[in-house]
Amino acid sequence: MHKVSGMYFCTISSEVSVNFAVDKMSIGVVFGGPSDEHDVSVLTGLQALHELHGAVRKVLGIYWSKPGDFYRVPPVLEAMEFRDGVPRVAEPLVLEVGPRGGFAHRSRMAKKHIPLDVVVNCCHGGPGEDGTLQAMLEMAGLSFTGQGVAGSALSMDKLAFYGVAVSAGIPVLPRILLSSESEGSRSEDVPFDPPYIVKPRFGGSSIGVEVVADLVTAYARAKVSPYLQRGAVLEPYRPDLADLNVAVRCFPAIEVSAVERPLRQSDSEEILSYEDKYSGREGMASAPRELPAKVDATVMANIADISRSLIDLVALRGITRVDFLWGEGELYLNEVNSIPGSLARYLWIDPERRFIELLDGMISEALAGPAVTYSALGADGSVLEKASDMASKLA
Repeated sequence: MHKVSGMYFCTISSEVSVNFAVDKMSIGVVFGGPSDEHDVSVLTGLQALHELHGAVRKVLGIYWSKPGDFYRVPPVLEAMEFRDGVPRVAEPLVLEVGPRGGFAHRSRMAKKHIPLDVVVNCCHGGPGEDGTLQAMLEMAGLSFTGQGVAGSALSMDKLAFYGVAVSAGIPVLPRILLSSESEGSRSEDVPFDPPYIVKPRFGGSSIGVEVVADLVTAYARAKVSPYLQRGAVLEPYRPDLADLNVAVRCFPAIEVSAVERPLRQSDSEEILSYEDKYSGREGMASAPRELPAKVDATVMANIADISRSLIDLVALRGITRVDFLWGEGELYLNEVNSIPGSLARYLWIDPERRFIELLDGMISEALAGPAVTYSALGADGSVLEKASDMASKLA
């Protein structure tokens, strides 16, 4: 990344042209998945599908069902057609890894490969956002939008992300792990006072987040909540702090969107809930909000600076939503959403960016700089030659 005339630019490669003819590319949009955010992912995927189809792009829908199967669906379907699961018009697909991998139709008689230049990832939560799907796509040799395996896993892990932010000197609220080894600890051992917020260590969108009065209750919830079974973290509950969100993208140049302040549907709610975010007909795009948020220029500048610093720190790609907590004289980084609801298209009012422009940018970025390329360079067999008598030694 370098800076020219006050603007930041991401360096892809001096040998790679970024002027891709996106309208000539074969584009797959994958959405859904075995995740508690499955339904919202369907909404985001359909928004992207409809936009690309309306712009006369060569696009196909790839629906990832709740049980984990892939299906090809037309780009013109509506949300209601997914209410009961797999639409009637869906055609089964398989995703194969390897040198000749990718999505394919498979029947008893033959397998037909589907040529794709790039995949737009619209999967929220679970294996679609934590690096699992990203790893499958990489091993299948498919370019895809959004973060790669490492960045996705880091963004989804609230404890690891907290550690990275602290090491970089970014202001964050204290956060500790709730583990079975530490159960029985006293409140005095926690570096902040109750009440607390208990969050899933791996997850997002306020699902499974609870406010508890004491440490005993926190451990009790961690044992019984299905959202906390893989791990839980504890934070101080700060009702005086408001949520502020911003979107950031790195291609073709680094840009930070307008700042929004999400609004709760009821003043009695302790936190911004999942329903607050996604109860509208278009998911996150229709949630109640103050946009642009009424914050002073200094706060906006700090949000933009922190968001830009995350590009290299967390290996951001695509369009990312960065969430903050803000109060009088206080600003804290909360988390990063690597695949935000509606791909954060609603935040781009200043600078103003059309949805198709954002999608084209993500697709061009994915084609210009794949997340990773694997190589066996250096594995010349010399180590194996020196260990030639290993079998006899183990006999």
